[in-house]
Amino acid sequence: MKREILINAAPRETRIAILEDGKLVELLADRPDNRRMVGDIYLGRVDAVLPGIQAAFVDIGTEKSAFLHASDLVRQSADEAEDDDEEDDDDETDEPVAKKNGNGNNGNGRRAKAPPIQEGLKRGQEILVQISKEPISTKGPRVTAQISLAGRFLVYIPDSSKVGVSRKIGSSAERSRLKEQVQAILPEKSGGVIVRTVSEDVTPEMLQRELNSLMAQWKKIKRKMHFQKAPSLVNRESGLTRGLVRDIFSDKVDSLTVDSKQVYNEIVGYLKDIAPDLIARVKLHEAQVPLFDTAGIESEIRDIFKRRCDLPSGGYLIIEPTEALISIDVNSGRFVGKKDPEKTSLKTNLEAAREIARQLRLRDVGGIIVCDFIDMSSEHDRNRVIGALQDGLRKDRTRSTIQSFSPLGLLEFTRKRVGKDLGQQLRGKCPTCEGLGSVMSPESVAITRCGEASPF
Repeated sequence: MKREILINAAPRETRIAILEDGKLVELLADRPDNRRMVGDIYLGRVDAVLPGIQAAFVDIGTEKSAFLHASDLVRQSADEAEDDDEEDDDDETDEPVAKKNGNGNNGNGRRAKAPPIQEGLKRGQEILVQISKEPISTKGPRVTAQISLAGRFLVYIPDSSKVGVSRKIGSSAERSRLKEQVQAILPEKSGGVIVRTVSEDVTPEMLQRELNSLMAQWKKIKRKMHFQKAPSLVNRESGLTRGLVRDIFSDKVDSLTVDSKQVYNEIVGYLKDIAPDLIARVKLHEAQVPLFDTAGIESEIRDIFKRRCDLPSGGYLIIEPTEALISIDVNSGRFVGKKDPEKTSLKTNLEAAREIARQLRLRDVGGIIVCDFIDMSSEHDRNRVIGALQDGLRKDRTRSTIQSFSPLGLLEFTRKRVGKDLGQQLRGKCPTCEGLGSVMSPESVAITRCGEASPF
């Protein structure tokens, strides 16, 4: 699969497009007045402790107080640590991972080892927290006291004690080698480390240099918090472009093209220290025709927010975001097949499953997603559709959890929501319909006004 990254850098906005086999699969946008907050570290002050929901609200200086759950107060164990930085499941450790739900239980049913929140926090107490989810709608940001600092090859976890390695490094021998190397250079009682996927084949010297840098960054954060008053920002996460180069740009990416000389020089300078062999893949776009127009994706961007998404066979999807969930309806449209209706349904559903995975990445929507596929009577066909969806979501850097088909024939799954989706970032509500997508018909307006004017 050919992977390309295109960066359109303008004074008021940076847009990054990720293409796979020439097809747009991700679009990221960053503006100076609306920058991404995930990964930022704050010194906050506890506003309220609520034992009834085992959570606290922490003032970090944002418009709404941040939400801190008891399960995010103390790291359960280093074996359960995983790299969620930049929504990237690429770096889950090869240690057993206990998934936690909103009640503080982990995925295998065992009770999380977090003490009652009222025993760990008091109102007015200062605490160092890191943003794990952006503020969404009426909710403030979600934070964690489990601080992690991400580098290109390693994620440093100050309050852990073990070393984990990405499960996506295919060779068990290579995983063992990397784990032994990091254990050898990690000072005793200095924290824990997750070795990221891009660390495959890196030298011990490069790992040592990055570990030293991350540990020095942590010492600087601890010193800084002693001279600041809560609430205040202590450490800002890398910007969108630098973070993307750090987390995504590797030998699996064929090229990175940027249309700004300044950003081009910054990327090349950064790569000189961490991955000089990748510099040859960085290109500067100097043509008069804009980069996104040259790649033919500007028109695709304009279509991102349409409700209807057409499929190759003639079927289509209707994608409806709501406050509670995302609903997706699959329709066969003008595709009627030849003889067998089951084959017709299966073909449309397989196309839909692949396109749904792409659209979720492209629109960057998260939360609960409910898909109404065309009815299938065969269990084998339903499993094939789930498999096609899983294959598509495997390329996604954001974690999804798929359930089986419900008795009503609906497929439910979740996609981790970290921040505002692309539509919320780039669009505003219509002042007329307030986001409902409809307005009063002319007849209704006329009747209402006539009624108001009538003396009877």
